Amino acid sequence: MEDFKTIAVFTYPHEIVVLKHILEQEKIPFFFENEITLSVAPFYTNALGGIKLKVHPNDFESVQTILDHLNNHLKIV
Repeated sequence: MEDFKTIAVFTYPHEIVVLKHILEQEKIPFFFENEITLSVAPFYTNALGGIKLKVHPNDFESVQTILDHLNNHLKIV
């Protein structure tokens, strides 16, 4: 996992729930750095730099497509 690079950063643990499910379904290897720490102490998010989604560089394009799809369909009424 040394080769894994950050592709996105999230502030709070609830922001990654749907994304985690999609990545697991697609069988894309990933991990969220600081996920457990910030689920216990969410106010440390600025000090730790947020929850970082790490993926292998070979999967960057696939993950970026998923992120773009999620961001384009969010609408606040």
